[in-house]
Amino acid sequence: MRHSKIILPVIVVAQFCCTSLWFAGNGVINDLVTNFDLEGSALGHLTSAVQFGFIIGTLVFAILTIADRFSPSKVFLVSALLASLFNLGVVWEGNSLISLLTLRFFTGFFLAGIYPVGMKIAADYYEKGLGKSLGFLVGALVIGTAFPHLLKEMTGDYPWKYVLVATSSLAVVGGLLMVVLVPNGPFRKQGQRAEPTAFFKVFQNREFRSVSFGYFGHMWELYTFWAFVPIILKKYSSEHPEVLFNVPVLSFLIIGIGGLACVLSGALAQRVGGKRLAFISLLLSGICCLISPLVFASEFESLFLGFLVFWGIVVIADSPLLSTLVAQNASAEMKGTALTIVNCLGFSISILSIQLITVLMTFTDSNVIYVLLAIGPILGLLALKGENKTKLVLN
Repeated sequence: MRHSKIILPVIVVAQFCCTSLWFAGNGVINDLVTNFDLEGSALGHLTSAVQFGFIIGTLVFAILTIADRFSPSKVFLVSALLASLFNLGVVWEGNSLISLLTLRFFTGFFLAGIYPVGMKIAADYYEKGLGKSLGFLVGALVIGTAFPHLLKEMTGDYPWKYVLVATSSLAVVGGLLMVVLVPNGPFRKQGQRAEPTAFFKVFQNREFRSVSFGYFGHMWELYTFWAFVPIILKKYSSEHPEVLFNVPVLSFLIIGIGGLACVLSGALAQRVGGKRLAFISLLLSGICCLISPLVFASEFESLFLGFLVFWGIVVIADSPLLSTLVAQNASAEMKGTALTIVNCLGFSISILSIQLITVLMTFTDSNVIYVLLAIGPILGLLALKGENKTKLVLN
């Protein structure tokens, strides 16, 4: 077996390469609107299409228990190749809104074989120190998600299609790295058959329910915040003509800094306790939701940007902690399926949030709409507090 020290870096790099597909459409949204004559609301719809595809994909993967029955690395490779193909389809000049939504849907569908499967692979290798490992892994997801914004800036003098070509190429590289360098892990227990009832079985565990519901509250806020960061920046800049923002670069920094937060939270959890740290992070991000209208109305540019950076940190810091707790409270032979199911429901919730904000923006340009993102953290905190007596510490 290959030396275990290279396994985590390979998984992290592969995850970064493949998850760059997630917001590839968001990185070039202005070009898509211009070239395909789309409405301004296209951002919310295209983002939701990826999320919806991911939901259906995770549902199919969970029902068929694909990540537990087949080699996770091979599942990762096939998913990466197909996701990259559909992502590349966006460059076709004959696209319409319907075809773009379809292409983004199938990109999301096959991301279901990348993100949760990557966590499953890590769990197969790192029974101890899983929280720290998933900190790196979710950090890679965050930076991969933010990367298209930076890529757009880097390729500013080139056609927008280069962003799609580059992200698809990265996904192919990521899939190949995983299948070549990461064999089945020592703690993997292969599932023997499809489990149609798995969707319900995993929630019979009380601790599993608690951390899963905490994760669901986190997901109500997370992707909506990420999706609307460019919109928030543009709106502030339009209201303050003296302010000149480089929106792609700032979007990358605000979202991408969450990657560092994941790494740090995963390491710190070994001392503080994963559930406690997740609770604190969720509380802070909920407070950001509640006070966001006041900060967004501030005349102080440094306060506005500093607040967004802070929000970008706390909005994601709990993600690897909650994912670790989900994995730790699932049976070994159902671990991949459990992670996939929780991802499926979490991303379903994120669609509702994204669409709610998208619809509200057609009626008002008030920043008060972002207060509604606090619904998720509040409910998530109640779920985590409900099992506060259970001592779950990341080893």
